[in-house]
Formats: sequence, structure tokens, C-alpha cells
Amino acid sequence: MPASATPLHQLAEAFSVATAYGDWQGRHAEVSDRTLVAVLAGLGVDAATPAAVEAALRRQRDLPWTRVLPPCLALRAGRDAEVLAHVPDGAPLEVWLELESGQRRDDVTRDDAGRDDVTGEDGAREDPAPVDVTTDDGGRAPTASGSAAGRSGATREIGGVLVTEVRLLLPTDLPLGYHRLHARTGGTGATMELIVTPPWLGLPERLAGRKAWGLAAQLYSVRSRQSWAVGDLADLEDLAVWSAAEHDADFVLVNPLHAAEPLPPLEPSPYLPSTRRFTNPLYLRVERVPEYAGATEEQRRRVDALWAGLADVSAADTIDRDRAWTAKRAALQVVFEVPRTPGRELSFAAYRRREGQGLQDFATWAVLVEVHGSEPTGWSPDLAHPASPAVAAFAAEHARAVEFQCWLQWLLDEQLAAAQQAGLRAGMRLGVMHDLAVGVHPAGADAWSLQDDYAAGITVGAPPDPYNQNGQNWSQPPWRPDRLAETAYAPFRAMVSTILRHAGGIRVDHVIGLFRLWWIPAGLGPTEGTYVRYDHEAMIGILALEAHRAEALVVGEDLGTVEPWVRTYLSERGILGTSILWFEFDWEGDEAPLAPERWRELCLASVTTHDLPPTAAYLAGDHVRLRERLGVLTRPVAEELVAAAQERQAWVDQLERSGLVGPEPDEAQLIEALHRYLTLTPSRLQCVALTDAVGDRRAQNQPGTTDEYPNWRVPLTGPDGQLLSLEDVLESPRVAALAAVFRDQP
Repeated sequence: MPASATPLHQLAEAFSVATAYGDWQGRHAEVSDRTLVAVLAGLGVDAATPAAVEAALRRQRDLPWTRVLPPCLALRAGRDAEVLAHVPDGAPLEVWLELESGQRRDDVTRDDAGRDDVTGEDGAREDPAPVDVTTDDGGRAPTASGSAAGRSGATREIGGVLVTEVRLLLPTDLPLGYHRLHARTGGTGATMELIVTPPWLGLPERLAGRKAWGLAAQLYSVRSRQSWAVGDLADLEDLAVWSAAEHDADFVLVNPLHAAEPLPPLEPSPYLPSTRRFTNPLYLRVERVPEYAGATEEQRRRVDALWAGLADVSAADTIDRDRAWTAKRAALQVVFEVPRTPGRELSFAAYRRREGQGLQDFATWAVLVEVHGSEPTGWSPDLAHPASPAVAAFAAEHARAVEFQCWLQWLLDEQLAAAQQAGLRAGMRLGVMHDLAVGVHPAGADAWSLQDDYAAGITVGAPPDPYNQNGQNWSQPPWRPDRLAETAYAPFRAMVSTILRHAGGIRVDHVIGLFRLWWIPAGLGPTEGTYVRYDHEAMIGILALEAHRAEALVVGEDLGTVEPWVRTYLSERGILGTSILWFEFDWEGDEAPLAPERWRELCLASVTTHDLPPTAAYLAGDHVRLRERLGVLTRPVAEELVAAAQERQAWVDQLERSGLVGPEPDEAQLIEALHRYLTLTPSRLQCVALTDAVGDRRAQNQPGTTDEYPNWRVPLTGPDGQLLSLEDVLESPRVAALAAVFRDQP
């Protein structure tokens, strides 16, 4: 019997778990039974014995027949779509739509045509039975066949009751949004979510007519003389206004601003956050908080002393988040005690109502960490779940501390809005583009507050590839695809809408994670994982819907090993891809740099990115010598240097052929020419790393390392290695010269 026919494999496939995959060498790889059993356990499915597998398989096959309606359906506007309802044989069925606007519609029809009698799994005949489809007021709804009665679908006996399958056809003119399909059969009612998404997102209308360019910055590294040793939202506002007003930039792309731990030590990586819905208060500017203006002289003195105490941290060549946040948190606690005006009090209350239980849970988690430590496994068992009475009692007992955490998020919402609006007022057509990390910290707020939606005993990573033949484990728990469907993607929707509230775009890190993720069971290595598929139609559709509502765009980071059909699908949905110059080669031809006219139009194009060294370092081969020093090279340094030199020369030759450099160009000329090459491509979004603009040579992140290199703790420096403030950036002729390449393009 082939492996795919075994009950365990059938069960795995029923839960979207891959039983085989193609590895990085193009070979067919079978997933072990041990891995399948462990992954299914993470989905709450017992597959430990053959009997358990058979029982679980029966339950999964019967599940649709035990509910009148499925939990949700994502569909594209204007397309035909159907819903399979299941009702007791001979029972009437009333169906109607409730639109997001509150409007009721009774034009759901049923399809009786072309349905033959079918047989059950045991070969027994399943006879179709008539089911009335009526409107809520008892009137007969029209159907595709012109009759509400007649043959509809298969039948199956479930728990001694004969159940009939009814095929319902949805109207094709449903508006975009989150709607509900209601059904009633006998005394039983059911509701399902209908998520109607844009068929195509593309670019906002305000980008029509010409390309857009902007800066990419790791915000924490962009420190002004007024910030608290870490770049903040006031610095982001100034960077956006300057780049727009002086250089016609259309956006600033920043690293993920997701919240980290509430107390030191803080995780330095913005890609391993505590939550992806809420923001890191480390990025607040204390003096921009309105209550600061009403503080007493003594309160201001205390705040100013805390800021002054960070002078040595601001002058250090490594960012110290722990000291910066300790001082800033103390200052914010001082300002928190300043009474709010009645209007401000009403605004804060309105924010808390809007954010609802999600904000309350996040704030409660933060206080739990402050009181009981950062590892939930060390908490009292009655605090293990956010819905427990003990957690509610804890939140009530610590109401003032919970309020402080909510207040921080309210301030962040205000300062994010201010940065976005300031950029738009200065002439940006997009404003701030935020970055969405692929996952969250296993001991963070989301992993606790949304624990029912995450797989237990599973982390995500990557299978072996040419760069890491041992695979990767990112230590992040994955969302359960079945739970996302059951909740109509509520946590995903809340996260995306919150990020896009004050943004002109969102970059989705590792966008392939919305299609499938590499799940690794606890106790097994990265080589012993498997892929679990997600409903990409729903997740990409929700992204497009929320971006459409925000008049924003979506960029998917589709670098690395991505199946070609995924890029095609994203393009067909109007989701931009990512093109990094150093990776743009004609791999199917002579392996020369890709000619500019062959680059994708619907993409964000740049020379480098945060996981690569700045271009000055790349041209000098610094990245090879750094990896040698850190011991992460996979082949001899001499071979790496030769390969790097060949790659650089290939691009120099391409620049010469394009007429962008003459013979023997210097570093500055090469960096400018590489960026000018982007302007020759049809790519609609073009991006300049701020590190390239200032001539920085230090990488922000060195993949494959943790503490061996100060990842995500590198402040902005110039070509000479000297620290640069934001004020230095705004006055830099070098930055202005590179900005002119994009400002002056046709």
C-alpha cells in the first residue's frame, strides 16, 4: 500500500499536514510517522495508535455533516461561490444574509441541477432528499433552478439521524467586508462568517502615474539628540517629513515595531516580539505625551534627570535597550500620574473600548510578567489561561498597573498617527510602511493570550537548504489553521487592521508563511519537521481587504525558496513582491545580472536589506571576513572571497554595459550606480536603505548568530565608523546625493 493511502497519511492530509515534500536538492522526501503523530498532536488530534487514527479520521470526515454551516468562507468579490449546508433529511431550511452594514438580504439560492445520486464510503446508496429553502419570513426564495424544493445532494447517517447536504449559491454582488450567513432548520440556528475580499489590491490611486521611492530604516538605530538612546516615533516623524519635503520621498519602511517584554531583559530582535498586534513603548517620545505639558516642576525635573542619565548610552556604539527602557519607563510612570483633562480621559476610554478584550489581555499579561516573572510556566496554574477567574481577579487587584499598560498603547496609537499624518502633510503619497514579523516569542503575550489558537508543542522554522543544511528552528509557535478558520480569522484580522490603522503599507516578512509553515515538534530537530498548509485564499484576502480599507498596499517578502505559483498568485491578487539587487540574476540563462527591463513591475526593489550587509561593506567583502571571524562560513574563506569578488564584478560589468559607471569606479560611484540601476527597472516601489545612504559599513543583523554579533543593536554610523545622529543624516550631502537619484528619475 502506498504511504499516501495509509490512514495516518489520510488523517494528516485532512488536517493540511504534508506527508511528503520536495527538498532543496529536488528530491522527494517522505515525512516520518513520528513527525506526523507529533504534529497532529499539536493540532489536538490523537494519532498515537491505529485505533485512535481511525477514530480521528471518522470524526474529521463526519465533522461537516454535524454542523448546519461551516465556520467561515473567504471569497473574492464578483466570483461565484457556494456553501454546503447540512440539515436533517426532510427538514426545511431558512437562509438569509446579514451584511456588515446591517442590511438583510434574502437572495441566497440553492442549486439542485446536475446532482446525481451518490454512494457512501461503505458503498451504500445515499439518496438525495428534498429540502425547502425559504426566507426568514417564510417566503419561498428563488433558486437557480426556479424551485426551492427538489433534489439537492447526498445524504449520510450521523448519530442515527439522516442528514442531507444542501448546496447554497451566494449572490455575486456582495460588497467587500465581513458578513454573516444565517440558517435555521427546525429549532436549530447556525451562523457562518463570509469574508468578501478584493479580487486585486494593487497600488492606491494616489500612486498612479509614477513610481514611488522611500527609505528603509531600522528605527531603533536612528537616534536624534533628543531621543532616549533609541530611535523613537518622533524621530520617525522627522525622518518622514524631511525625506518628503526635501527629497520627494513617498514612504519610510521601518522594522517591526511590535511590543517586546514589559521589563528588561528585552529581546533585541524585532522579529521575535511578544505580540504582533500591539506596539513597543520603547519607541515613545516622553516629551510628546500631552500630559507632560501639565506636569509639575518637580515631575519635569525627575523626567529630565532620567533622560540626562542616558547620555553615556546615547554615545555608545551598541544600543542598550534595557537601560533605555528602564529610564523611559520610569519617566512614563511619572507622567502617568499627571491628571488627564476630561477630553483626554474620554479619548482614552474610547480607545480601550475599541481595542476590547485583546488590549485587556495584553495589558494583564504585561503586569503578570512584572509580578510573577517572564516565564508563564512558572506562574500559578490558575493563571495559565487568560479566561480563568484567577486572571480576572488578578487584573482587578492590579487595575492601576493594567491601566498603565493600556495607557502606553494609547500613547503609541497617537504618536503613530502623528508620524503618519506628518509624512502625508509633507507630501508623501504612502507615509509609513510597517513590517509584520512572521511569528511571536514562545513565552510572550500572544502565546499566552491567544494560546487556544496556537499549536502546542510545536515551533516553526525552515527545512535544510543550501545555506543551512541542518535546517532552522525559529522558536516561534505557529497558529493552528483549523482554529483560525473556527474563529473566522479574528486574531489575524485584529492584528492586520491594527498595524494598518496608521500606515500607507505593510511589508509581510516571509510571506510564504501565509501559505505554509515548517512545523517542528518539540524534541525533534529542524530536519524532522513537515509543512502545514494554511488557507492562503483567506489570509491573503484578509490582508487585501484591510489594506483596501486603509488605502494602503501590501508587500510580500518572497525571497528564498518560494514556489513559482506562489509569486504568480500574489501578483494576481495585487500583492507586491520583493526584489533585492544582489539576488536578481538570470538563473535560467547565463546567470548574469538580470537586465533591468526584466525586473518585476509589481515589487519593492532595493539594493540590500536588513539581513544583508550595507552595500559599502558588500563591495569591500567585509561580510565574508565578518562571517569568517564569527565562524559561520560554510566553505573556506578564500573560496568565499573569490565568489564574492566574481559577483561584484558581474554587477560592475552590468553597470558599465548600462552606461552607469566608467572604468574603475570608486565606492561612492558604485553605490550610486547600483541604486540608479533600480530606476531603470519597471519596479513601482524603489527603496534605499538608510545605511547605504550614509555609507554605513556595519550590518544590522548577521544571520546564523545570536550573541556572537550585536544583532539589532547597531546604531547608525558613517563610513568612518563614527556615530551619526538623525540631525547628521538630515544635513548629509551624501544622503542628499543618493536621494537625488530617485527624486530626479523620469
